[in-house]
Amino acid sequence: MHYLLFYDVAPDYLERRGQYRAEHLSVAWKACARGELVVGGALGDPADGAVLLFQGESPESAERFAAADPYVRHGVVTRWRVRRWDTVVGDMATTPVRVTP
Repeated sequence: MHYLLFYDVAPDYLERRGQYRAEHLSVAWKACARGELVVGGALGDPADGAVLLFQGESPESAERFAAADPYVRHGVVTRWRVRRWDTVVGDMATTPVRVTP
């Protein structure tokens, strides 16, 4: 299954993230290496959040990630939530649905 981790960030996110960015990216690349995090990144224009795509049998890996993320621990991320994403189209879809014409 796929899970989306949504981040809401502090108004001064761009100014504050620099001091925690290396640690944040290290945590993210480790989650990728474990096969949990598929892709993630900040939203732009406006830079008011981020979205990370996780895969697994439950939302636990996304929840663990958020709990360990220095952006969350230091208040750069002000709110986070995980939502199951029922993917049906594309090579990575967990429950592909094809329609025959």
